[in-house]
Amino acid sequence: MLYIREAIAVEGRYDKNTLSQVVDTLILETGGFQIFKDPEKMALLDRAARRRGLIVLTDSDGAGFVIRNRIKGVVPAQYLKHAYIPDICGKERRKRQPGKEGKLGVEGMSPRVLEDVLRRAGATFLEEGTRAERSGPPLTKGDLFAAGLSGGAGSAEKRQALLKRLELPEHMSANALLAVLNGCYSREESAALLNGDAGRPQ
Repeated sequence: MLYIREAIAVEGRYDKNTLSQVVDTLILETGGFQIFKDPEKMALLDRAARRRGLIVLTDSDGAGFVIRNRIKGVVPAQYLKHAYIPDICGKERRKRQPGKEGKLGVEGMSPRVLEDVLRRAGATFLEEGTRAERSGPPLTKGDLFAAGLSGGAGSAEKRQALLKRLELPEHMSANALLAVLNGCYSREESAALLNGDAGRPQ
């Protein structure tokens, strides 16, 4: 297993499943073209990029480049790295027929190819266990409840205040907020944010 600092954006869950067998990091799905109408997802990608860097790893077909360009249009270039898979004709095992352009997507790449494209993109490789030691156990919905941000009287208002402090969309759900806290902050930083002890976030 490879450990890298940057988060990675992929198109869908099959890409994520394949990549998670190769690298240990935050892997975020765009949901394909869903990213064009999902401000919560884009806010998560942007925050992850600003906190730890973001590697965009989409398929090599036209749709993959449209999604890649959408991310490039929102997330500042200094926080982005781009990994490109090679054009390999074929189809993934789960599919009955090849995609429109007849190319394998991220899910069809071998572990060696995925490692190579991440290295070429400039991924920051870490020693084994570094990320786990730094981040600690993830927050749960119970932590949000305990902090008064979910499931209680006035929780929506408190969550809105925190979202404003974090410069995130005001309609972001509790689950989406949890994804941001777990993906972009250490356990200690998240606890400080929930307790209102942290300053202006980066």
